[in-house]
Amino acid sequence: MADVFDVLRQDHEEVKAMLAKLEAGPTAAAGATASQLEGRKKLTEQVIIEESKHEAVEEEYFWPAVREQGAEGNRVTDRAISQEQDAKRVLAELDKLGAGDQQFERLLTGFTADAREHIAFEEEQAWPVLRAGISAEQAREIGEKLFGAGIALRRILAQQFDHHLIETGRDLWPKRAGQWRL
Repeated sequence: MADVFDVLRQDHEEVKAMLAKLEAGPTAAAGATASQLEGRKKLTEQVIIEESKHEAVEEEYFWPAVREQGAEGNRVTDRAISQEQDAKRVLAELDKLGAGDQQFERLLTGFTADAREHIAFEEEQAWPVLRAGISAEQAREIGEKLFGAGIALRRILAQQFDHHLIETGRDLWPKRAGQWRL
């Protein structure tokens, strides 16, 4: 089974690939068709699903493990959670907007830059702190928890988006991964 770093790396690669598609895609300002804008909105919804899942399982399993590593773990965790809270607010706003809205592109551009910065921070700052303080077996155990919880959350989030059950402005991240309702 993959360890915590493999699971998170895979998540990061998926998100970066979606962000690259959004950056390359046609915008309303560039003359995108209604169909292209609809595809852009759907891809943004997929980013919201992936980010919601990723952050929820990190808050449940990853950040507590990093925090257990002492003062440096606390510092790194606090900064990362602050970044994630900012992203949560932007994604909630993006969810309310259509892809043809000028504010949509402004928010998406800012989110894309911030997401890349957060991923780099996590990989360059948090991973080394955790790696230094846990065994290979512990890394595998956390990876299994992240992977299992991520699959379950992805299904729930996708269902909610598909059935338009997420209310506008509702908190997309539960305090704990086990709090998602079917």
